Amino acid sequence: METLKKILSKITIIFIIGLITSFSALSQDTKALQKAFEDSYNYETKGEYSKAIDGLKKVYDEKSYETNLRLGWLFYMSGLFTESAPYYQKAINLKPYSIEARLGSVYPASALGNWEQVKKQYFEIIKIDPQNSLVNYRMGLIYYGKEDYTKAKTYFEKVINLYPFDYDSIIMYAWTNYKLKNFREAKILFNKALLMKPNDESATQGLELIK
Repeated sequence: METLKKILSKITIIFIIGLITSFSALSQDTKALQKAFEDSYNYETKGEYSKAIDGLKKVYDEKSYETNLRLGWLFYMSGLFTESAPYYQKAINLKPYSIEARLGSVYPASALGNWEQVKKQYFEIIKIDPQNSLVNYRMGLIYYGKEDYTKAKTYFEKVINLYPFDYDSIIMYAWTNYKLKNFREAKILFNKALLMKPNDESATQGLELIK
């Protein structure tokens, strides 16, 4: 019995030492990661993106959402759009409901002219957050640019319902209605835009065209 107690005692000691060692290593890793992030912000402020990237790569963990997101941004800012995209995708894979990661992935995609990827991410965001005003507004702009005014109208209308006194949304909604020949609605909206921006050139021009 005494021997068994000694054995159990030794096992307990070994287990405790193991825990202390693990916590110590984790603490060191956390501090190293925090320092790498701090340095990356300082380097970014100076425009030294390669140094910021190198520092984070030294502590890189592919399972770290934060590190992948940060590297995606830094590669984008350094003009390395192709290199940026995979890091954003890894962040999305790690946190599928993350809107910030999907919005981030739009930066390199749009810089590369990959508009299908941009739309894909916007559609995914709207699935997660149907009332997302930023993405609904951008989708409205995309369809307006394609002269698909009917679809553009549905997106701008969502934003207007959420932010009835937002100039950018009002003026785009006004022009969309004008393009759809909804002149009465367009006139009301152009006049509303003038409440937000008196003497606004775009709204004034729209009213002149309706006359």
